[in-house]
Amino acid sequence: MRDNLHKRLAALREHILEADIDALVITNPTNRRYISGFTGSAGILLVNATCAFLATDFRYYEQAPSQAPAFSLKKGGNEIAKLLPQMLDDMHASRVGFESVHLSYADYQTYIQAAPQVEWVPTTGLVEDLRVSKDGAELDLIRQAVALTDTAFTEVTPQFKQGMTEREAAWLLESFMRVHGAEQMAFDIIVAGGPNGAMPHAHPSDAPLLRGQPIVIDMGARVQGYDADMTRTICLGPTDNTFREIYAIVLRAQQAATAALRPQMSGKEVDTIARQIITEAGYGDYFGHSLGHGAGLDIHERPRLSQSSSEILKPGNTVTIEPGIYLPGWGGIRIEDFAVITETGCEVLTKASKEASIPGT
Repeated sequence: MRDNLHKRLAALREHILEADIDALVITNPTNRRYISGFTGSAGILLVNATCAFLATDFRYYEQAPSQAPAFSLKKGGNEIAKLLPQMLDDMHASRVGFESVHLSYADYQTYIQAAPQVEWVPTTGLVEDLRVSKDGAELDLIRQAVALTDTAFTEVTPQFKQGMTEREAAWLLESFMRVHGAEQMAFDIIVAGGPNGAMPHAHPSDAPLLRGQPIVIDMGARVQGYDADMTRTICLGPTDNTFREIYAIVLRAQQAATAALRPQMSGKEVDTIARQIITEAGYGDYFGHSLGHGAGLDIHERPRLSQSSSEILKPGNTVTIEPGIYLPGWGGIRIEDFAVITETGCEVLTKASKEASIPGT
């Protein structure tokens, strides 16, 4: 992993040079972790062509050197911004970039007051551009997170019974993943039965799971910072004609988009493949979200597979493919796999069954 961190730092330095700035302040926690390896909850990075500083507070003085050996530790107490003038002087920096999407206005004012001698330059995406394609170490962790998610779904859903609440079902899934290696969930698990499934981001409630209703399950483990994301829609007992019709359409859209997914496509092109199938079946108005998104250290990151995305897919991108149809008063069907873009197409990492009926229920 340390070799990868050195490569990331070198690549960032090239981006800093291209951006025509002397140094970059990194405040976003995910970007901070990606570049340095530091996982603490507080701190800033300051990077230029030759220096790399990590400023943090007392809680992390022991942790920081072991996690971020390429960075010189600056001890800042509770007012890290006060370290900026000396760090910038040490770098001879006069034109300094900051992460405009992530730095609050209040913190921006603090930085200006702490170091009025420099020109503060807003930047966008200098670290995120590096994070879009995953390296081998990242893919190994993502594979672990996806495999754990698959196993949890396979082992736990046969325990679902009529009358069990959505909340109880979600906890069974979460507790299995935590016991078997997840540091936490990638996001709050969704278990949404019947009409609740018509809400794409429903929260588990005390509503009981009932036989014959669609149950949307959206879940993902986090392993050493990296997220998985998977959705399956199941049914306790036999499915009815509506379920089978909607399920078949969504599955066809999901499979078609997956089969087409390859480098040099735009996010919009992939989204259109799935959306056209659903629209031609008469349900276009009931598929209101994008086809998918990138995931890694954040559960939602670039690239996006959507009607507004012109970003070109590249090998190493990790994306979800998750079309859905949501009918108010009835419920929803969503099917989601996690895939990595390869040199010639994509590799689907998700292996969990797409069989809708749970045996024995």
